[in-house]
Amino acid sequence: MGLAEEVEILRRIPLFANIDPAKLKLMCFASERVTFKDSEVLCRQGETGDAAFIILDGTADVQVERREGTMSVATLTKNDIVGEIAILCDVPRTATVVAKGELTTLKVTKDLFFGLVKDFPEIGIEIMRVLAHRLEATTGELIAAKAGAGA
Repeated sequence: MGLAEEVEILRRIPLFANIDPAKLKLMCFASERVTFKDSEVLCRQGETGDAAFIILDGTADVQVERREGTMSVATLTKNDIVGEIAILCDVPRTATVVAKGELTTLKVTKDLFFGLVKDFPEIGIEIMRVLAHRLEATTGELIAAKAGAGA
């Protein structure tokens, strides 16, 4: 997979959809491509986040540790991004992410991510939009879960 293909993948991610391709090319060039084997951990719940991962190829399982044990809460595939909350908010990782089969990612370090936001403010605006939509969706799911629990 070349730089042009990586840029096209980034353009399909809502967070980067409206960003100039030249800026995305810079991000791809400065990022590290990392391949994980089946069952290998990308990041672990509770750890400090130092990078986000953009999935270029493969599938990953998002798991949350609870008193009752590990619960799978989502599956990530090509074009998904994971880990951006920990680097944006300086909070511990909220979940463990595990490769399901071979997984190829683009690792975007915290410094690179914030450098891009500083140099290209439109990325910051897109981040706010994406996070606002996620918050709205999560709030809707919470309301539905509470309504279901009360029924």
